[in-house]
Amino acid sequence: MQLHQLAYFVAVAETRHFTRAAQRMHVAQPSLSQQVRSLEQELGAPLFNRARGNISLTAAGETLLPLARRILADTETARQRVHELLDLRHGTVRLGATPSLCTGFLPDVLRLFHQRYPGIRLLVEEGGSRDLIRDLAGGDLDLALIILPLQSSDPALATSPLIRESLVLVTSRDEPPLVTGRPLYVADLRDHPLVMFRRGYDLRDATVTACREAGFDPTFAIEGGEMDAVLGFVAAGLGSAVIPSMVARRLGMRVTPFSPPGLQRTIGLARRRDVEPTRAAVELQRALWEYLRDAATTGNLPDGTRLLRGPGSDPAISLDSDAPLAAPLSLDLPDAGCPLPSVDGGGFDPLDEPSVGGPGSSVARGPCPSAKPRRRSEITTTR
Repeated sequence: MQLHQLAYFVAVAETRHFTRAAQRMHVAQPSLSQQVRSLEQELGAPLFNRARGNISLTAAGETLLPLARRILADTETARQRVHELLDLRHGTVRLGATPSLCTGFLPDVLRLFHQRYPGIRLLVEEGGSRDLIRDLAGGDLDLALIILPLQSSDPALATSPLIRESLVLVTSRDEPPLVTGRPLYVADLRDHPLVMFRRGYDLRDATVTACREAGFDPTFAIEGGEMDAVLGFVAAGLGSAVIPSMVARRLGMRVTPFSPPGLQRTIGLARRRDVEPTRAAVELQRALWEYLRDAATTGNLPDGTRLLRGPGSDPAISLDSDAPLAAPLSLDLPDAGCPLPSVDGGGFDPLDEPSVGGPGSSVARGPCPSAKPRRRSEITTTR
């Protein structure tokens, strides 16, 4: 049974005339008659009583007519829905992102995307990079913003480094600056009260390790918070915290960078190589890239943050799993101070996700049972 046969049948049933039905369908009358007879043969029953000048439906034709109309209407609805998807009037994008990125530039990217495609439904899952990569590989996400290097050997995953971001020290503006007139070094954190993230945040491990490499254990004024809690404690003057520069720029706090190159991390975009991305996912990638490119061009990226892809590259078109991964992570210390903590490409991913130090890493950690639970939010927009 073919759709065009049903369409011809409905046209004859509504016009009660084969010639007029053929004119409506823009086909030759013999061709239409032949297709209707083929349909009758397939169904095993005549659909019309044929008499000169009088065409009427048989009992089988009366039964088929409402069903054929419904099938044709559903087919047209399906065609329209697909066209709407291609035109980005409807659809869904499932995006994963680490907590600090949800606090950082992601709201601006989603606002840009929503302005362009208000009918697209956005599902945002918040979690550590390792959890997001697992969900991406399992088909639960379309895209994931993660901290590189990728903690997975799955050849089906493709990644693209986007930006390299500095980590900075934030303090309340009501408190005196930690240093004045010279760069900030890790050694300056000795005996300085820190507001520390809960166990499981890689930023906690990075900060503690850096301080111990500098010859001292950090002093915690308060510990155990998530990002929002830590920022609130800092604003209240309970101590300082080390956070990503893109998060720090949104705060009304004193921001002090570490002496260059400081402590850095690489942010990348990941998707499945073996699954063709939807049009909506491609456009979200494009909006992300355009936002970062424009921010870099206009100087709106925070100090110490730089774009990692050239001006002609477009991650909405191509993601390269062999793209450069993160540079070694390090903290500068005074020349007369202590040795620099250094982690190679398999080392810790700052801030967001529990991980295990890779081969050659000077920091090794086991699994963290207190890993931050993932949070999922949904943005549903209508025209």
